[in-house]
Amino acid sequence: MHETVEDLATLQQLLDRSFADAGTHLLRILTPERRLTAEQVAERLTGVCLLALATVTADGRPIVGPVDGIFFRGAFHFGSAPDSVRFRHIRARPQVSATHLPGEELAVTVHGRAVPVDVQSPEDADFRRTLLDIYTPRYGEDWGEKFLDSGPVYARIEAERMFTFHMPE
Repeated sequence: MHETVEDLATLQQLLDRSFADAGTHLLRILTPERRLTAEQVAERLTGVCLLALATVTADGRPIVGPVDGIFFRGAFHFGSAPDSVRFRHIRARPQVSATHLPGEELAVTVHGRAVPVDVQSPEDADFRRTLLDIYTPRYGEDWGEKFLDSGPVYARIEAERMFTFHMPE
């Protein structure tokens, strides 16, 4: 868990605001006992969280594709190649939606804007360290030099709405 007390407070405000504005149908499904608190979200979203990420084409069509999601400081982050269709869409239209859905028991959905993250900048050094901590054990000690330093781009989803669902056992 990488979240500070302030990150968790901000995340909780987002969750509360999102549920307060939710429609009747959604609230019938996302009952209070099925929601997660900010702290519970941060505890569950560690390591790589596969996301179905939707971007928007120039003519308004959504396109969904999988990305590795990294939940860091209360927000989903993801990367791809700078010349990917995904990032071409984001540069022109930053609105995105994403869902982490590992199974029937958990879902986290976020709607917002993708904001660039520069893993080479000192301001994003903690996020870079998190990426290295996650991927180096999987891909080897030179992963950072071979991959991270060779051109992928990253973005953070600045959430406007976030919904959680957890089915208690």
